[in-house]
Amino acid sequence: MTSKERVKEAMALNTADRVPLMCQLSLGHYFLFSNVNPLDIWYSSDDFAEALLRMRDRYSFDGILINLPGREPNYQKLIKNIDKKDDEAVISWKGGGYTVFPKDDNPHYYQEDGSRYFPSFDEIDPDKLFYVEPWDITDIKYPYSWGFEKEPRPSDDFFPDYHFDTIKKVIEAAGNKFSIHSEVFSPWSQFLELLNYEFALMAILDDPVKAKACLERLTEGAIDLAKKQAALGVDAVLISSAFAGAGLISRDHYKEFVLPYEKMIVQEVQKEFNIPVYTHTCGSIGDRLDLMMETGANGIDTLDPPPLGTVDLEEAKKQLQGKVFIKGNIDPVNTLLNGTKDIISKDVLWRIEVGKPNGGYILSSACSVAPYTPQENIELLSHLVEQYGGY
Repeated sequence: MTSKERVKEAMALNTADRVPLMCQLSLGHYFLFSNVNPLDIWYSSDDFAEALLRMRDRYSFDGILINLPGREPNYQKLIKNIDKKDDEAVISWKGGGYTVFPKDDNPHYYQEDGSRYFPSFDEIDPDKLFYVEPWDITDIKYPYSWGFEKEPRPSDDFFPDYHFDTIKKVIEAAGNKFSIHSEVFSPWSQFLELLNYEFALMAILDDPVKAKACLERLTEGAIDLAKKQAALGVDAVLISSAFAGAGLISRDHYKEFVLPYEKMIVQEVQKEFNIPVYTHTCGSIGDRLDLMMETGANGIDTLDPPPLGTVDLEEAKKQLQGKVFIKGNIDPVNTLLNGTKDIISKDVLWRIEVGKPNGGYILSSACSVAPYTPQENIELLSHLVEQYGGY
């Protein structure tokens, strides 16, 4: 059975030859260990694809999540100069502003005065929203335009062709060997990134009607992007909804500001494409697994265990089995980053034992694998799942 077939069976709530393995790596881990220049990983579609493929091979993962957009080719032509400062690079751009680029974490773009731009809620016109991409090379803009483009794109031609270059390259390289998943940001995540988190949380209290109008427009963009990704042939679409857990919003706010919009994405994609759509939410979600299922999503990703989150795998398995697939639950900090071989083995074998019965389980780190996680700790996962994950 190929890796692609194995993940497909798990997402369909079936059993395969064994439990699939598919972790999401932090960008910092790619920067440190892929042997691809970090600037090229962040700014080049081809080089990010190469890093994804190398690390999948290194760790024997059954699938890849493509979690950066494609980039405008030949990014070097946009650079004025690069200064090295300790463990950081500072990139000055011909179009203005600069980017601080750590060696082990995501870079951020700054305006000439050293500030990061976020529009105020008052100045937002919902009709001028469509999609917000937090990982564009110039971070957040409003009205939204890509990179150093001066004019916003119309909603009927919003995503530039190069946006899909990484997906195309990985699909071409993968053939039918392993599973390829794309990512769209949930409307709620886009809203928080647009305004900056504390101001977005205030906005839903100050003017919930306008906030919902913003979310409706951002849903349209997420649907458009997800459909375009699905049309390229990805095996699943992940809705990245990291900030929808109990650490930030209540169940009631989840029902009001998250659930209906993610439900629309799932429904609209599945009207046209027969592929799974699943949700990634970090942290404390043990109190809202039922609500996450109401979106119609085919799967739930991360399921952070205590102390990082509130999901007990045994309880989640009882609640979710036969309804949605489960991906995750290995503590990326206390187990994978800081654990010994014995600690990792004991922890992972327990999760395989709990998650495996009757299928529908993908073994994964609960959230992203931390940048400095020892490579041998990640490599151990494939040995464990091969030895103990069989059906």
